[in-house]
Amino acid sequence: MVINVYERYFGADAVFSGIKRNGALVMLISDSEAGQITYRAAVTFFPHTDEEDFAVSYDAYFEKVLFSGKGRRSRKKETLLLEKLKEETDTIARENGARVLWDSPLTDERRG
Repeated sequence: MVINVYERYFGADAVFSGIKRNGALVMLISDSEAGQITYRAAVTFFPHTDEEDFAVSYDAYFEKVLFSGKGRRSRKKETLLLEKLKEETDTIARENGARVLWDSPLTDERRG
């Protein structure tokens, strides 16, 4: 079962496939199956050309496994992973020549 534990849209500064990306969707994703749990930090950059443009394009999608092992979802583990999500996302973005504008949230956060 795949669940977005956390997601929030932010402003962004990036260019992918020759297209300026002004938005980023930041996620903490949980994937559990057969007694195994994996948590991934993920970010996708999208054009966000106006206030209503949240059409996410997946040609600029990046992720990093933060934890993988035996177990199931854990609030304690998720709290710890959420504490380092910003840092991990910044690393992912920087490695791909992009930047998430944390001071420019586009939506409220959602938790699952």
